[in-house]
Amino acid sequence: MKLKEQKISQETFQVIIDYIEEIKELLSSDVWENIFLNCSKNEVFIFWLLYQKNEVNMTEIAEYIHVPLNTATGIINRMEKNELIVRSHSKEDKRVVLIGFSEKGMAQFQKLVDQMMYYGMKVLSSFTKEETDLFYKMTTKVVEVLRKEKKKEEMPKRVRKIVIE
Repeated sequence: MKLKEQKISQETFQVIIDYIEEIKELLSSDVWENIFLNCSKNEVFIFWLLYQKNEVNMTEIAEYIHVPLNTATGIINRMEKNELIVRSHSKEDKRVVLIGFSEKGMAQFQKLVDQMMYYGMKVLSSFTKEETDLFYKMTTKVVEVLRKEKKKEEMPKRVRKIVIE
């Protein structure tokens, strides 16, 4: 469903458009590169998974970022080419290939975390106590709404039975 089809006023819709346009201009390519260091969304999620688990196999990566195994392999190949990750064989089962951080990858992930913390703290420190409380309440509400929508998507779809005579 398109945003315009939702039950919001044209004025509210225009405020949202204006806000997005302003944010787009404020997040210049330099700022965006500082925050995400030229990483794709999936690369950031893979970094996060590696940070949590240290080493993972390709199946775990594909499941974590919700992509087919061949897509995950392409992302890992690109990350390996950029020297962000290393592949190694499991000591328990030599057939299993494990993915882990390279030194360069760990350094880049640390920079990513540092930059996100820097910008996050800049924003949060500009809030009053009341604004901070409201921000956390609103963020919680956003997560609740998104969680409900995801559950709707996951509900099994009813199959229509067509009688053939």
